[in-house]
Amino acid sequence: MQLNRRMTVIADELRNRTLRYTLSILRFCRTLPDEWEIRELGRQLLRAGMGVAGNYWSACRGRSDREFIAKLGVAVDEAEESVLWLTVFIQGGIHNDLDAKNLLGEGREIRAILSASHRTARKNRQERAKKRIEKQNQN
Repeated sequence: MQLNRRMTVIADELRNRTLRYTLSILRFCRTLPDEWEIRELGRQLLRAGMGVAGNYWSACRGRSDREFIAKLGVAVDEAEESVLWLTVFIQGGIHNDLDAKNLLGEGREIRAILSASHRTARKNRQERAKKRIEKQNQN
């Protein structure tokens, strides 16, 4: 029982963190220059950044292990993509300030957390399936 409560607290903290990340990306995109190529990069970043929170929140509502793992995998992909676009902004000299670098750092941290969670969820699912098969073979 204590473990479930702890996991819920961790999930809630990560939901809030991904929401803050999405809102930070939204604010970042609002500061971008109004040039066609930068607008396009900004759209890509905004979609990916919103996808991190959207897919993580959806994963938390998952109706099954498979759905949770699938949605969590999409959240990892979106986090990876948002890191890519932030790196383009920084290394391309478009937005190379402390705010952009902090946002990139947060994106990398969220990506690492989600990736680790995704690996753990897949591993746990495989172990449960293995135990189920072993139990069936004993009967």
